[in-house]
Amino acid sequence: MTSESYIFLAGASRGVGREIAKCLIAENHKLKALLRSPDTKPELETMGIKVVMGDALDIASVETAMLGEEKIATVISTIGGLPKDGERADYLGNKNLIDIALKAQVQQFILISSIGSGESAVALPPQALETLGPVLLEKEKAEQHLINSGLTYTIIRPGGLKSEPATGNGFLTTDYKIAGTIHRADVAQLVCQCLTSETSRNQVFSAIDRNMIYGNRI
Repeated sequence: MTSESYIFLAGASRGVGREIAKCLIAENHKLKALLRSPDTKPELETMGIKVVMGDALDIASVETAMLGEEKIATVISTIGGLPKDGERADYLGNKNLIDIALKAQVQQFILISSIGSGESAVALPPQALETLGPVLLEKEKAEQHLINSGLTYTIIRPGGLKSEPATGNGFLTTDYKIAGTIHRADVAQLVCQCLTSETSRNQVFSAIDRNMIYGNRI
């Protein structure tokens, strides 16, 4: 990545997105974050992140944010809505990001999805699938839109997420039948590794902690 190139991150205000932001800044990447709410803007700017305001559900604001003066090399999206938010961003928000990323000719798009999406539905118990079904369908649509877009992609489906320090035991696998838990900070580390990993190109991975695999607890 050249010194002029930025990573564009959607979802930096909380959760996995915030952990990814910390990881990228620690590795001295130039980072541009799309924020819907100004609540965390001062905190992110203090970290050295260029913040742009906009809503992923509004394609015009995504276009303005991504097609600015900075060259965007990679887009990373962790966005998803809570049911109380009304229209979910899981599909439409990500679709807008993917479409504008294509227009911006980015080199790579990393999408954070979830175990249970697509063929990995077999990894979840029926009760979980019933509860998460509508969300997972939206995530699957986003995954398919990205795969069909022609962009170089990496799709990462984390298992159950915990907000605890990284263990260093997170790993990526193409085995979609596997399920487990992983800390958000470990997902962030895996995402950062994918930035420079040729073997992660155009792949769909599940992400779990090797010590927290369901049915194989240590």
